[in-house]
Amino acid sequence: MTRALRIALPKGRMMDEALRLFEAMGSQIDPAARDSRRLILPSADGRFEFLPVKSGDVPVYVEAGVADAGVAGLDVLEETQPDVLRPLDLGFGGCRLAVAAPAGAPYPQLVGGGIPRVATKYVESARRFFAGRGIQVELIRISGSVELAPLLGLSDWIVDLVQTGRTLAENGLVVLDDVAPSTARLIVNRASHKLRLDEHQRLIADLAKALESGPLPGE
Repeated sequence: MTRALRIALPKGRMMDEALRLFEAMGSQIDPAARDSRRLILPSADGRFEFLPVKSGDVPVYVEAGVADAGVAGLDVLEETQPDVLRPLDLGFGGCRLAVAAPAGAPYPQLVGGGIPRVATKYVESARRFFAGRGIQVELIRISGSVELAPLLGLSDWIVDLVQTGRTLAENGLVVLDDVAPSTARLIVNRASHKLRLDEHQRLIADLAKALESGPLPGE
């Protein structure tokens, strides 16, 4: 008997939006599992098994084949460059990767011509962006609150995700430049796509149809 397709989902708001999309397809989480501590959540129709994981781990699970497919932000995919298929832009989770700094900070050059220090979780994306602009920078990898770095003198600028801009504004930071927009994408394991082609094609078609149908449940 073929097992259900396993779908890795990023915990948090993006997972909530993804589950609303699957619910619109008629594949909501089995009510018996919704409020449990189970780590694998089956859909009530038996078609899928949902795996809630950290956002950065979704491509890892899908690339390794532990999950057949997943939902990941384009920002994560561009940073990690996993070897997976990206068949569908799901549209939700919109945000942008941007360069920010305290209001009034010089950009794109520092006064006096020094090499700017840039704190970010997105080192590879920032490296490509500044190289493309011909700007030499020193990149500092940060895993926590990136906004803190320029306030305490650790960096001159930051590169981070911006959704509403509220966190930046509350800390006296402003966007200086846009790196790239990001939305949620459906990603698919290459081997699984070949072996279970009909199921993947149905999944992609059903997701696209649900997106075209308008507001999702709970919106």
